[in-house]
Amino acid sequence: MAVDPSQAPPRFVEALQSLGRARTRPDVRLVETPAPSRIAPFAAAIDGEVTAPATEASGRFVLLHDPSGQDAWEGEFRIVTLVKAQLEAEVAADDLWSDVAWSWLTDALVDVPHRARGGTVTRTVSRAYGELAGRAEEVQVEMRASWTPLETDLEAHIGAWTELLASCAGVPPLPEGVSMIRGGAQ
Repeated sequence: MAVDPSQAPPRFVEALQSLGRARTRPDVRLVETPAPSRIAPFAAAIDGEVTAPATEASGRFVLLHDPSGQDAWEGEFRIVTLVKAQLEAEVAADDLWSDVAWSWLTDALVDVPHRARGGTVTRTVSRAYGELAGRAEEVQVEMRASWTPLETDLEAHIGAWTELLASCAGVPPLPEGVSMIRGGAQ
């Protein structure tokens, strides 16, 4: 958090407490991390990493709060997220992959009260040459997204973000009847 919690407004404290109660995927490890300090008067950040075997995906979930509100946010709060994942070259070669990845976010947020959603999906292909020519092609995706929550209860927001992390890593959705575990920052 960018400031002493005892000096934080009650709405920000409520939002932080809801993050601690959140139910998240069991295959995504969350750790509280230093938050950016110049974007908003109050901020908190959580790093996430997919722990499922044979996956490589990580990201960051940042909660920003400005009690005065910001026009660009259309509110007092803003959630800013990042997801980075290593992909198989065949999957990433599909021109529709970015659209599919963005749909994972919109699907994850379908029942989550929010507005002003926006973001980007970037695919990077690394091809080796010369002495390194024997290396396999590497493809990475980076998704940056932000949205404004409509309430201070953010449990569903971080749950949606952990679903997005898992989807980008290629981890299938949880089977019907299996629920997420209580997570939050550790």
